[in-house]
This record gives sequence, C-alpha cells and structure tokens, in this order.
Amino acid sequence: MTLDRRDFLKQSLAASAAVALPAVTAQGVAAPGGIDPRDRVFITNEDSNTLVVIDPHRNVVDTTINLTSFDEDPRPPFRYVTAGVAPTHAAMIHKPLYHGCIDAHGAVPSPDGTLLATSGRGSSNIYLIDAVERRVIGNAPNPAAGESTSRERLSSGILLGREPHEPTFTRNGKELWVTMRGEARIAILDVAQALRHLRGADLSPVRQYLPTLSGPAQVWFNREGTLAFVSSQKVARVDVLRVNAGPDGHSRPEQLTTLDISAQDKPGFTPFMKTTAEGDEVWFSHKLADALSCRSTRGGFDLVDSMALGMGARPNHVEFVSNARGSVTYASLARVDDGGPGGVASSQIAIIDRGAMRGQRRMVGSFFSHGREAHGLWTNPENTLLYVAHEQDELPGTPNAGQTVCSAFDVSDPLRPGFIAQIPLGSLKLPSGELRNKKSINLVYVRPGTKGQTA
Repeated sequence: MTLDRRDFLKQSLAASAAVALPAVTAQGVAAPGGIDPRDRVFITNEDSNTLVVIDPHRNVVDTTINLTSFDEDPRPPFRYVTAGVAPTHAAMIHKPLYHGCIDAHGAVPSPDGTLLATSGRGSSNIYLIDAVERRVIGNAPNPAAGESTSRERLSSGILLGREPHEPTFTRNGKELWVTMRGEARIAILDVAQALRHLRGADLSPVRQYLPTLSGPAQVWFNREGTLAFVSSQKVARVDVLRVNAGPDGHSRPEQLTTLDISAQDKPGFTPFMKTTAEGDEVWFSHKLADALSCRSTRGGFDLVDSMALGMGARPNHVEFVSNARGSVTYASLARVDDGGPGGVASSQIAIIDRGAMRGQRRMVGSFFSHGREAHGLWTNPENTLLYVAHEQDELPGTPNAGQTVCSAFDVSDPLRPGFIAQIPLGSLKLPSGELRNKKSINLVYVRPGTKGQTA
C-alpha cells in the first residue's frame, strides 16, 4: 500500500518518538566499541570539490583533501580569493586557468581499503586517493611554490568521458568500473596501470569501454565477483553482466540479461544500489518513485521485496546493519521534514526490518538524520556505527549554522539508533582564504589494510 504524505509523516514522527533520539548537541550518547586507530570517514563535497576526512574516535575533521587547483600561482587568475573577494561555489570553477575537479561526487574504497576512487562528474575524470596517507595520487611539486601558494600541483586525474557518476572496484581489486552517466557505457580501468599512469608512466589506464544502458548510474558486483549489476537514471532497466575474470584477474565481460524494473521504478531513475554482506540480495534506491526494492542475486534475479517510503521521500543511498540485536536496511531520505530534534528541520533515515519474512519486509520506522537532505551513509565493519552525509547547510540559529554537517549514530541496536554527534565540516584553508566544504554526496567508512564492503 502506498502512503500519502500525511500518513507518512504521522508514521515517521511516531517512529522517531519511539527511537527517542536526543536533541541536537555537539555530542549525544557515547560511541560504542568497534573503532580501530586506522579508521577514517571520507566525504565528497560536490560544490567545494574537496574530500573531508573525519576521525571517528573524536568525531572531528581530521583533514580536508584539496581537489581544487586554486593558489598554485600567486597571480590573480589562479587565486581563490582575489582582492579580498571569494567567488561563490558555483562561480569558482569558472575562474580563469582553473584545472581542478568539478563536482566531486562518487567515492568507493578498494577491497583492502588502501585506495579511494572519487569522480569529478563535471570535469569528466576520476581521482585515486591514498587512504592511508590521505593524499591525491599523482600530485606533483608546484614549480611556482612560495609563501602564498600551494606546495603541490593537482593531478589531472584520469579523463574518461561525460558524467562519470560512480566508480566501483571489482572484488579482486584489479579493475575499477566507472559508470558514464552522460553516455551509455562503462569505463573499465586497470588499477595497476592507473597508478603507474598517475605517477608519470606514458600508458593508458583504460582497458575498455563497455556498452550498457543509457544513463548508467552505478555498478555493483555480487559477493563472488562473478556478476555485475548496472542501474540507470534514464531507463527502468538493470543490466546483469558476467565478469568472466581471466587467469590474470582481469574481466572479459559479456551481457547475461537485462531486467525490467518498471513495476518498481516507473520514472526510470535508480541512482544507487548495493548488495548485502551475505551476498544473496541486491537493493535498489528508486529516487523518483519514492521506493526501494531488492532482488535475488542468483537464479533469475527475482524480485524479493518492494517498499514504498512515502510521498516525496526521495531515497538516496542504502546501507545494511546486521548484528546480534537485529538486521536492517537504512535508506537516506533527501526530503527535509519540520519537527526534527530541537525543533530544527531535518531529513530522516528510513528503517526496513530485514529480519522480517522475505516478501513481507516494509519500512517499520525512521529517525532524524540531524542534517538536511541526507545522502551518503556507511557503517563501520563491526556494524555498530553509522555515518550520514548531507547536501544542505544547517539553518540560522542552530549550533552549526551555515555548515554542511555529517552525523554519527550508535546502531548497536539497529532498530533503535542513538545519536552520537553532528560534525561540522568546516573549511579548506587555502593560502588566499578559506573554501567552505559544501554539499556532501558520497560517504565511506574506511579501515585501510582490512577487507571492506567491496572485497
């Protein structure tokens, strides 16, 4: 049954009350166990073209990785702030001689967590990030470096084509598959070749361009790494491909089938998907249909569940938490609702009880995200912490007014998350001035050197 907006809000408010989250504060409840000294949270910021790195031990910004090319030269056309004037975030990428990232968007860790791939969807490229050193691979010493300039010159990354939306590593880490949302193909990169290319070798990192659906949004692999699922933001279809890895670990992909998902996604706009840790299901976020669905990753890829989230819910990402106290799917909702914690408008996170019988799973509640327009979300390996990114800034009169924020939750009891912290993302300090980190999209929780969700 589809809920109208009024019924959805009633259910959401009731669920939020049942969850009993504390009001917006710098710190909520104490964090649970399950934090390793290596752990970091990476967030792509689309308007500022930066990557914020959060230390989950203290829930503060550890560093901001610069994907802009400002201040590489002391002359005005290269500067971010000129004559005391900073451009708007929208205008800054049109400054003369800017060669940095435009619209930093997708992000995914390598299977061992040592690399991060992020897309510049407006600049048509991919950057690789060293997740241990937290720096862009391929940057070079700046020949114009001085007291008022940056020490490094930003890498051009790897140019791929129009609108690289989401990158995904194959399960063996040998390749990076990047959906070209402005086209109808996937760029498949050799990761080793890409690293050599970024470090100066004269070779192409692209193994092939693979034809697929129009407007491909994302690729995600089954647990065994033998199948690739491709969703679209233009058609209500899902491509299923055989990976066919050879003896060298590289793919020889071929089409297996195309699934018709128009019954679940009539508008044909599925921007995000992910397979469960158990590997038997793949979940889809149907943003314009205000719904989620999940299918089997085996056999005929049959529909398992389809869930309406309420009018205008606008789901972005999904994430799974399974521990001794329950099993759920979370979905970040872009819609902003009044009546959030402390009376501040906030988005919500939908809760689907995955412990219910397959075929009968539904949204059983929600909780406020402590931010506006919730987007990326990811859990720690122990499934006790959840981090949420937001696109909009906080409202005037609130503790973090004018800041884009990340929120942390204790999900030791997945059906009753507890608020831990609202983390302001602050600014990137450039030699000529401060660039505010703005409009967070993807978020990943990374533990370098250990197998993660893409392994």
